[in-house]
Amino acid sequence: MENQTRKKEIVKVTLVGSVGNFLLLIFKFIAGIMGHSSAMIADAVHSLSDFVTDVIVLFFINISSKPKDESHDYGHGKYETLATSIIGIVLLCVGVVLFWEGINKVYDFFIKGEMLESPGKIALIAAIISILVKEALYRYSVLIGKRQNSQAVIANAWHHRSDALSSIGTAIGIGGAILLGERWRVLDPLAAVIVSIFIVKVAFQLVIPAINDLLEKSLPKEVEDEILSIISEMQEVKSPHNLRTRRIGNDFAIEVHLRVDGQMTVARSHEIMCDIERKLRQRFGIATHIALHVEPIK
Repeated sequence: MENQTRKKEIVKVTLVGSVGNFLLLIFKFIAGIMGHSSAMIADAVHSLSDFVTDVIVLFFINISSKPKDESHDYGHGKYETLATSIIGIVLLCVGVVLFWEGINKVYDFFIKGEMLESPGKIALIAAIISILVKEALYRYSVLIGKRQNSQAVIANAWHHRSDALSSIGTAIGIGGAILLGERWRVLDPLAAVIVSIFIVKVAFQLVIPAINDLLEKSLPKEVEDEILSIISEMQEVKSPHNLRTRRIGNDFAIEVHLRVDGQMTVARSHEIMCDIERKLRQRFGIATHIALHVEPIK
């Protein structure tokens, strides 16, 4: 039941974002073409990437919410991590393309002396509307993402925020190009260059942790220390060792060896293991994967 509620909230927030992105990208493309603004067209491409990543999230969330089956003993949580990786890579590609296109126009303006066309007011209006809509989508998405502990939704929220930042830079560039005259029209492509750098930065912040999870990187040392501390609270357990941890989507996986009195009954040993599992799941979530191996103290 809890898993279905989580899925519904994630699907809802993603659908709201996808509708907003679709409407914005159409409006931005029209405004960019009619307003002769390279910054706005670049911003429209960014919104197109947002829409594509919304579709990716919807697809992978539907898979990751499925329970474990014969082919996936640990569930499907990694699909959500994969979605986060794809979103980050898309963002990275968008950032690089926007940077390249913008820097070429800046180069042509300063080095080749080519004059740029003045952007129209419709492009400035589109940028302001985009800022308001994308910031609202960011706040809504990050709220749901944190509440449902969804890496993919939080990643998508930052995609909204990056688009809002992109539109701020776009608005400044377009506004400056309109108000300051012919010599300042370079602000339009220059804005696209500056914003692209922020987009690439956000992309790396999303991709690196997601790839670490896909490559089975251990949980942070402070988390592992807390795991050992919880286990050590059981006085009958000695020397917990051979601890191995990783993430499976949004859940933790914990494997550890424990030493107990060799004369202890199997029944008592089982009670202790169940107690440790209960405490670990209370701390790290009901879906935590736990594997405990008992060794006798000789």
